[in-house]
Amino acid sequence: MINQANILVVDDEPSQRQAIGGFLKKLNYIVLTSPNGEDALAQIKNRPIDLVISDIRMPGMNGLELQAQAHEIIPDLTFIFMTAYGSVDDAVEAMRKGAYNYLAKPIDLDELEISITKALENRRLIAENRQLKQMLQAKGESQGLISSSQGMDEVLNVVARVAPTSATVLIQGESGTGKERVARVIHYGSPRTDKPLVIVNCAAIPETLLESEMFGHEAGAFTGAQALRKGKLELANGGTLFIDEIGDMPPSIQPKLLRFLQEGTIERLGSAKSIKLDIRIIAATHRDLEQMVRQGAFREDLYFRLNVIKLNIPPLRERKSDIIPLTEHFIKIYAQKNSKQVLGFTSQAKDALLKYNYPGNVRELENAIEAAVVLTRNEAIDINDLPYSLHSQGGLHTYNDDDPLPIKLEVIEKRLVIEALRKADGNQSQAARVLGISEKNIRDRLKKWGYKT
Repeated sequence: MINQANILVVDDEPSQRQAIGGFLKKLNYIVLTSPNGEDALAQIKNRPIDLVISDIRMPGMNGLELQAQAHEIIPDLTFIFMTAYGSVDDAVEAMRKGAYNYLAKPIDLDELEISITKALENRRLIAENRQLKQMLQAKGESQGLISSSQGMDEVLNVVARVAPTSATVLIQGESGTGKERVARVIHYGSPRTDKPLVIVNCAAIPETLLESEMFGHEAGAFTGAQALRKGKLELANGGTLFIDEIGDMPPSIQPKLLRFLQEGTIERLGSAKSIKLDIRIIAATHRDLEQMVRQGAFREDLYFRLNVIKLNIPPLRERKSDIIPLTEHFIKIYAQKNSKQVLGFTSQAKDALLKYNYPGNVRELENAIEAAVVLTRNEAIDINDLPYSLHSQGGLHTYNDDDPLPIKLEVIEKRLVIEALRKADGNQSQAARVLGISEKNIRDRLKKWGYKT
């Protein structure tokens, strides 16, 4: 429980330590106190501490020095600083170095209680996230699930809490954001990890076959059904069924899935016998199901049954801080897979990677890096190893209003050539025909601009 946390109060004023310590004890926290940084550091070395509430300015070791040295012992130890008016700049500096919050003196006890609750909850979520990642790495299921952004950290924090349960999960996000990977994380982080994870993609199976694919059929149920066949639901019994692109599920099949979610039973096509199943359902879609419900294209009661826990995966363009860690991750994977010595990327390539908007999200980034690793002749991926689509948004084809006309014209020319090459999948002859110029003209321009030809 959060209120069983060990909190260390550090202040050189005895009255302050007594007042805050007494208040925290009334809230059922385990409270330790210290008159200075040196004594506090000794306690941190010898006792389990969850949160430090410390003054900034103290004789001897100040709060910032205490934080720095404490983090050498417990890297994720949470700090809340107390600061007088004159030391606000120090408190802001402490926040930059990892402190959770700072409070101005005289301390408002209600504000302190709220800050402590949030800080301990944040610490717990970070610990859960770390445990989840360690577990997934041990199982080999963490590929591509890289998170250094707040948006993905929030998703993984929810995943860490929901994975050990049997709750139904609805994952929403644009194509390529990694919805299937998140589903795999949930399954392999659950008690069902040793049971089947079965995947069915509603968009990839014709409507006439989807019902049989999901629910199975008896021999003779329809023309061509020569033998009994178990559906995806039966195959997932005891484990997890991941229904991808559930927004594409035909209205004719939705009632049967709803019945399973309500009763836990199914009937194969051609049979009236109910089969009891124990399955966790994880569904995903890039569509707006709420809008589809309003339009009558998706059953409202099914939507509510699926929407027990909703996870919204942010697009890659909204979590730019994940791009470089993901890139490094994919370089390592595909360099090893292709037996190539590729160790990183140039600053120009990095700039292009960060400025691109990734309409295809993580999948597009992964494909781009795989291709770059295969094609590069160097140990570092250069901008010219990246797809033309990344070049066109990589900051190389923009101009300022006050630039001379020749520069503006060249930028426009680059945009036209690169866009034509992108649409032609890099085929220079085809791009030249679209632009009405010769292939040699294309090559000469690319060479002039520093691109590979």
